[in-house]
Amino acid sequence: MPATLPPLTALRAFDAAARHMSFARAAEELHVTPQALSLQIKSLEEHLGAPLFHRLNRAVELTEAGRALVPGAREGFTALTRGWAAARRATDPARLIVTAGPAFTAKWLAPRLPDFARAHPEIELSFSASLRRMDMATDGVDVAVRFSDHDEPGLYNGALIEEWVMPMMSPALARAHPTPDTLAAAPLVHTESYPFGPDTLDWPRLFAAFGLAPPAKGGPRFSHADHAADAAASGTGVILGRWSLSHGELASGALIAPYPLAVRLPHQYRLLCREGDETRPQVAAFLAWMEARITEMPRPGPEFEIVELKDLP
Repeated sequence: MPATLPPLTALRAFDAAARHMSFARAAEELHVTPQALSLQIKSLEEHLGAPLFHRLNRAVELTEAGRALVPGAREGFTALTRGWAAARRATDPARLIVTAGPAFTAKWLAPRLPDFARAHPEIELSFSASLRRMDMATDGVDVAVRFSDHDEPGLYNGALIEEWVMPMMSPALARAHPTPDTLAAAPLVHTESYPFGPDTLDWPRLFAAFGLAPPAKGGPRFSHADHAADAAASGTGVILGRWSLSHGELASGALIAPYPLAVRLPHQYRLLCREGDETRPQVAAFLAWMEARITEMPRPGPEFEIVELKDLP
């Protein structure tokens, strides 16, 4: 058996066919004809000296040798993809791709982006606003903003944004419900984005912190915190609002936080990139800009009693 590796194109054909278990679909993925793909796999089998697939009437099955080759081929192409993506990023100093959650992108990043554009017109900034946890090696992302309660191993962990949660509402609702004991009569907005691991902050727990009976169920429900905040500002109801996402509306008066309680979360927004990438010019510029904006952020004033989430009833 030859000790040298077979051609990369033949291994690519095998990897695609093994993933799809179909020569036709693999050929479509690689933009070749099924006949060309079949010839590539045949050359690979001749190189190995053994078949990799059982050819059936309308399907294929991996042989024992094919099953043995699958993990190494897949791992190899994954590593090549990562290396190629890293090489492309290293040779493109003008482009920067940032991923963050939709709410953070809309409420925190977007209003500040004109400042970054003025400071760094040479950098082309792209955003991927998604709750999907992207792989910074294979997804081509340069910087991630993630909400978590711990540093992430294997990555550069940069500046942090602390988070507080408090009831927020429109000025009209704040006048109608000026004290916590009136909150039970207020329309409550619910969001699915506040379960923080095993420790959860929801309306029943907030009511318990005020010494009140649990609220009646009901009220509009939103999957994203920014949509809930927009609904609250329009007068739809009261939200458990995040300080980092809503301090602009609080400063402008679009939202009011009338009760002197702020719950500090153990989770924080963390700036992450691959280890070593923090020195790349465009990444370093973005991290420095973010750190400066974080330093400028206001914190809840002395009128608020700060309570740790773990200390709530």
